[in-house]
Amino acid sequence: MGYVYMLFLIGAVIALCIFINRITDKLKVPSLLLFIGLGVVFGLLFRVGGLGNFTDYGLGNIVCSVCLVFVIFYGGFGTNFKEARPVAGRALLLSFAGTALTAGLVGVGVWCIFRLLPFAEGGIGWVESMLIGSVICSTDAASVFNILRSRRLNLKYRTSSLLEMESGSNDPMSYMLTVVFTAVLAVQYGVEGAGAMGAGEVVGMLFSQVGFGALFGVGFGFLGIFVLKRFSFNMGQGGTIFVVAIALVAYALPTLLGEITGVSFLAGNGYLAVYICGILLGNAHIAQKRDCVRFFDALTNVAQMLIFFVLGLLATPEYLVRPEVLVPALLLFVFLTVLARPLAVAGLLLPFRAKPNQLAVVSWAGLRGVASIVFAIYAITVLGENTLPYDLFSIIFVVVIVSIALQGSLLPLFSKKAHMLGDSDNVLRTFNDYQDETDVRFIKIVVGENHPWAGRRLKSCVMPREFLVVLILRGEETVVPNGNTVVNPGDLLVTAAPEFENRESFGMFEEYIGKNHPWIGKKVCELGLAEGTLVAMIKRGGGTVIPYGATDVRAEDVLVCIKLEKKSEEEAARGQA
Repeated sequence: MGYVYMLFLIGAVIALCIFINRITDKLKVPSLLLFIGLGVVFGLLFRVGGLGNFTDYGLGNIVCSVCLVFVIFYGGFGTNFKEARPVAGRALLLSFAGTALTAGLVGVGVWCIFRLLPFAEGGIGWVESMLIGSVICSTDAASVFNILRSRRLNLKYRTSSLLEMESGSNDPMSYMLTVVFTAVLAVQYGVEGAGAMGAGEVVGMLFSQVGFGALFGVGFGFLGIFVLKRFSFNMGQGGTIFVVAIALVAYALPTLLGEITGVSFLAGNGYLAVYICGILLGNAHIAQKRDCVRFFDALTNVAQMLIFFVLGLLATPEYLVRPEVLVPALLLFVFLTVLARPLAVAGLLLPFRAKPNQLAVVSWAGLRGVASIVFAIYAITVLGENTLPYDLFSIIFVVVIVSIALQGSLLPLFSKKAHMLGDSDNVLRTFNDYQDETDVRFIKIVVGENHPWAGRRLKSCVMPREFLVVLILRGEETVVPNGNTVVNPGDLLVTAAPEFENRESFGMFEEYIGKNHPWIGKKVCELGLAEGTLVAMIKRGGGTVIPYGATDVRAEDVLVCIKLEKKSEEEAARGQA
């Protein structure tokens, strides 16, 4: 009956997390921090009840790794690549070169910190130092996404998109470095089953992890798009279930490649594969995409709650406050936040003429999170709990807690003081997965000098009965109108209207107009769009243009198009029947 108690515990924890999530919106601390606290509380209850410490790192590694697959996949799925394209090069440079550079700098810092501490007994070796640097070097996607969404932080210079793409794609590099240094230490400590590794094998492992991970990610991404566009499923939410299957296979197959082929160095990075697969699927025009969004939004929320709860459960509070854990962890956090991360960011972004305030916010937004602790658990699972000369899990745990509590809580204020908050755009537009929670949509109408409503009372303006003007923005003034309110030229009217729900007959896509795009200088009526395709709006600068035939297309525009979806003959026959 043990599994019944386990199911009861899981159900109770998820329910508690959901109720706690309702409270966190009113607090100024990241919600994920409370889930860790809940896990710590349950761990204390276990000890008080005589059940002992929960130290099953193997089980924790399995639970957290599976949950992390969905978090990373959805990070890719929700990244709006069209929005992030202008900063994609910088984001990928940060996620790979920046992560490796941060790991190296932190490794040096750890080596120095442990040599200076009196209880470290002469310090630790370079490989042990680099393992800590590898584990802690990535920016956590779950934490960054959670704060950007919950605080609605839109940052200037497309910094939100930069952080989203960097944090979503740098876990694979951190994981690869962790795997490499764990393997080197396994040989060094004589762990059973570990084979000797030279410099060539280490380099080969890195190339294998990146190469096969990217190859499988692209392959399964295009395979998923092909299947979802060509085949219909004879079951409800079949497309969503298929996407779940693709995500799991995209992660598992490159990870198992070495075992399948019998060549250990052919293993690819599953996290990289599932992230790339998510980007391709999330930016494709696939059926039932909105259903996928709703499902994965709920699934990843639960996954994040479960990961942080399990990590809290694994932590032992009295271990966290020991000098040999607390002191190096706090020194490591300061070194990472004040020196290593800013140096890596500045060194890579200064050639792109990044502004000082952007460099400051990108550096501060390098939150450590769940991935770092999961990678620490992986290293402990391979090497054993008592092999390393330090408590890796507790040190990383303290760094993550301080990072989320301090950096995460202060990120909105830090961004404001750095004058990095955008004025008009909503950060949620940078996510593919963003959906409003109601069936009412708000539409803005700018009243020009020649607008037919200018100078008239609202009750005499001709508009559909389903439209309601809910606000009038008039300079610095906000007016809640009634029927006798006069509309002035220059007013911005915010109107509410019911959403059109039956979207199965058409899809929406964006066309980014780069500097060499053939549509530059043409009018909308001259674009030669395919039959059933319409340019619905144009994102230009910080605003939106509702186009007509004579509207010019300019460089840097983003054209939002509606395309009529062609039904298969089978679907058409069913519709006629």
